[in-house]
Amino acid sequence: LWLRHLKVDPKDTAWKNRDRLVFSGGHASSLVYALTHLSGTGDLKMEELQTFRQFGSRCAGHPERGVMPGVEVTTGPLGQGLAMGVGMAIGAKMKKRTNLTWVLCGDGDMEEGISHEASSLAGTLKLGGLKVIYDFNDIQIEGHVTDTNRDDAKKRFEAYGWKVFACDGHDYDAIERTFRKAEKITDVPVLIIATTVIGKGAPTKAGTHGCHGAPLGAEEVAATKKALGFDPEKSFFVPQEVYDVFAARAALCHRWRNKDAKAEKDAAKAGVVESVSPTREQLLAALPKFDPAKPIATRAANKKVMNALADVFPELVGGSADLEGSNKTGLTKYGWVSAQDFSGRNFHWGVRELAMSSVVNGITAYENFRAFGATFFVFSDYCRPAIRLAAIMNVPSIWVFSHDSFYVGEDGPTHEPIEQLAAMRTMPNVTTFRPADATETGYAWVEMLLNTKGPSCIMTTRQNLPILEGTSYEGVKKGGYVIWQAGRQTEETVVIVATGSEVAIAIEAAKRLWDERQKSVRVVSMPSVERFLAAACTY
Repeated sequence: LWLRHLKVDPKDTAWKNRDRLVFSGGHASSLVYALTHLSGTGDLKMEELQTFRQFGSRCAGHPERGVMPGVEVTTGPLGQGLAMGVGMAIGAKMKKRTNLTWVLCGDGDMEEGISHEASSLAGTLKLGGLKVIYDFNDIQIEGHVTDTNRDDAKKRFEAYGWKVFACDGHDYDAIERTFRKAEKITDVPVLIIATTVIGKGAPTKAGTHGCHGAPLGAEEVAATKKALGFDPEKSFFVPQEVYDVFAARAALCHRWRNKDAKAEKDAAKAGVVESVSPTREQLLAALPKFDPAKPIATRAANKKVMNALADVFPELVGGSADLEGSNKTGLTKYGWVSAQDFSGRNFHWGVRELAMSSVVNGITAYENFRAFGATFFVFSDYCRPAIRLAAIMNVPSIWVFSHDSFYVGEDGPTHEPIEQLAAMRTMPNVTTFRPADATETGYAWVEMLLNTKGPSCIMTTRQNLPILEGTSYEGVKKGGYVIWQAGRQTEETVVIVATGSEVAIAIEAAKRLWDERQKSVRVVSMPSVERFLAAACTY
């Protein structure tokens, strides 16, 4: 794949029109690092390969975006890479790019439920730029895959609307023919089922789970090298002719780059310019104003804010998991993405919270999109694996969670988020905002769009809330501030800290405390506990 088909530049892993290569099975890391070393990507030395899976090494057990050059996304939990590959293929469509997205996955990815969700979405959108290679070796840690999973992958993916090819995963001529056929398919995604023998070449363990999750052992390694024609006494050895083949292939990238550069020049002449993210001042100026006399649910305010900011932030795209009418996230001016038209900015994700969240990560990681997903807050449990990966990758995806408390109407305890807020706040590098009113909602969105170092979440209410006096953008930016106070501050001053819909209640309680007892009191609105603690730690 790398030597004959992949359009990449080892010296510029950020080239915009490069093909994307995603290893959905992150435990295929030794293959990733071998390819990185041979191709000259990131100047990965042989000495670093020898630190494989050691603390502090770039060659971690699962390849990480931002740590190992050329790694597009961090894929540890199985199925996540496949779903993020779907997002990257969507990003290419939206940017009108010609690059392909290749995903290498295995049996474990196919067993995970997220593969069903994401692949169904890819088929619905007819993502012709997506090519998935399925390494089918019928082995997992506990034994044969067919002991637990007898799905017919070909029929399954054809039912999704994919084109499916099959080949012997050890026959290089067959692989080449299949890849060429796959590249000619432009109207639907492609699945290539490559049947392989795990550990092929190992005399006693080939085709068994004994070489899936454990080292072969010194004797088996030596015997395998001998069977494959290598000197069993040599370790971490690559023949010079192999380096020469990879170096020659890398030189071909200049043809693509020159063609790509010409296309960029032509686009510039035609007046096509890359969008530039607005400044903080521009975002604040775009925020809508809210009537202090008219209470409004923060989910409704959220829609007004998102639509106002969408006008000045063209990379804001996303959608809700079949709950747009309840989440209030539709960008009303900008149309819906479909298989026929990718010019819109709204997505119908369907009832697929996990795939939605991972696809959002893929779109955001593709380039400079700020993609969002939305659902009821209680369903954030379905989104958490993808949010966690976004946090690890420093990918600034956004999640909008409505119905953020037990004030959710008639649905009962299954739809009442109780522990979810604490759970979300415990994830490192995730910034959560729970605004107290419509004004804080706008300020929170400004901060989420300015945050490029990790994911952000906003929690909004179903019920109406009053427009509060004393809200502060600087306070929201810092995470917490005094929104109301009475009396002279002393050691006996009562301080009430609240977030979201409880802030208005806290202010009413504080007013009674002052009116009835003349007790010095302060109310702190803390829309982002993480922001507040981070600021406090700087003093």
